[in-house]
Amino acid sequence: MHKTSSHRALVTGANRGLGLEFVRQLLARGGRVVAGCRSPAGADALQSLAAAHPGRLHVLTLSVDSDASRLAFAREVADLFEGLDLLVNNAGMLASREQFGELDGQVLEKTLATNTVAPLMLVQALAPLLQRGARPRVLNISSALGSIARADGFYTPTYRISKAGLNMAGVMMAHALNPSGIGVITASPGWVKTDMGGGDAPLSPDESVASLLRLVDELPGVPAGEFLDRTGEPLPW
Repeated sequence: MHKTSSHRALVTGANRGLGLEFVRQLLARGGRVVAGCRSPAGADALQSLAAAHPGRLHVLTLSVDSDASRLAFAREVADLFEGLDLLVNNAGMLASREQFGELDGQVLEKTLATNTVAPLMLVQALAPLLQRGARPRVLNISSALGSIARADGFYTPTYRISKAGLNMAGVMMAHALNPSGIGVITASPGWVKTDMGGGDAPLSPDESVASLLRLVDELPGVPAGEFLDRTGEPLPW
């Protein structure tokens, strides 16, 4: 098992849900964390964590679907860290109550911009820092709903299309980054009790994030964009 207590980590969509739990657990491991979110001033839980961990948690503005915001964010991160050991591409959106015949193309475009385009472009912007990391890893938070082989009905279509695209983006990231020793993992966190997952979900954020961090710790070699569940079992493309 590889230790991650010294991680210089970055988490997107960090103000709630899985992102916030990633920040909590990485801080508990002793790491230094950059948390990206749209409105840091209103991210009360993050600001409380920053006050409790002075100098170890930096809350920065990041609108993942904006190229200008991503580039400004990457410059700020470079001012804080000489290298980056873990990038968690967690920020995402899910449109609800979609029905065929009533789909909104703008919603699809925004979902793709957030869930598919943003992770790839952020990795590109942060690649120089990852190249200077210790055992650097990119963790893309995907979903089993992005499995084409498992598509069994017409529901949450824009989300599912965007996550299938993220799975391919993860493979492309790996082809670009593996030669520099940077591993890429694309993983489903399971069905989790969050604002997105809802109250009926069987998993807590704590359980899901703990298993995902174990996956980052324990997956051998230099991961090449494999699509896995939170325990490390392969998911069908």
